[in-house]
Amino acid sequence: MKKIIALFMLVMMVGALVAGCGGNDVKKEDASKKKIVVGLDDNFPPMGFKDENDKIVGFDIDLANEAAKRLGREVEFKPIDWSSKEAELSSGRIDVLWNGLNITEKRKENMLFSEPYMECKQLIFVPKGSPIQGEADLKGKVIGMQSASTAEENFEADTNLQASIKEVKKYPDCIAAMMDMEAGRVDAIITDEIVGRYYMGKSPDKFVALEAPVGPVGDFGIGFRKDDTNLQAEVQKVLDEMKKDGTTAKISTKWFGKDITK
Repeated sequence: MKKIIALFMLVMMVGALVAGCGGNDVKKEDASKKKIVVGLDDNFPPMGFKDENDKIVGFDIDLANEAAKRLGREVEFKPIDWSSKEAELSSGRIDVLWNGLNITEKRKENMLFSEPYMECKQLIFVPKGSPIQGEADLKGKVIGMQSASTAEENFEADTNLQASIKEVKKYPDCIAAMMDMEAGRVDAIITDEIVGRYYMGKSPDKFVALEAPVGPVGDFGIGFRKDDTNLQAEVQKVLDEMKKDGTTAKISTKWFGKDITK
């Protein structure tokens, strides 16, 4: 009888072990096929924004959709408070930041990046007819910028600029800053060249972009959690494929009229 009980227990243990191994395989498979949640500022045209039908569209949106398609995974675009982007990413509420995210040394401390895919400059935008011709002319002026943006990081690192201006106003997104300048509440704004020129193109007779960059010229990249090396490698692989087969160039031409990717 004891031998029968012992044999029964051995069979049960082997069965549990096999089931456990099978369960881990399923979990691994599920993890590789789960939905990718993309966090973004949904008012950052033409990288990611809501169109007239309230649908999120843009250059980065097209890139992410194509990448997810090639990975065989669903993708969800989740608007977030851009000033809380690092917290959203580290908490797991989103999987990636894919929305004109400038690669900086400060951000590298908290996240993993893809390879750069587009150059990024911070420019000064002013109303047409403004006497401001360059950074030196911002002395005594009221300037605007997006909170938690690269423009803000550069501004905080430039003590001379901080000391020279009259006031800095910060906004939840670049479009709000542009609209406030149009209303005359700020003298100039500093923002990403791409979004600034896109907005300027809607009203070409109202704004001027000053060509000299403010702060270092950077690059856009996709941000991942520090420990999410698998997802970073998967996405980078398909991005490399998209670059090689011309898909990235086609998407860039759709949104910018030419291929401006790296």
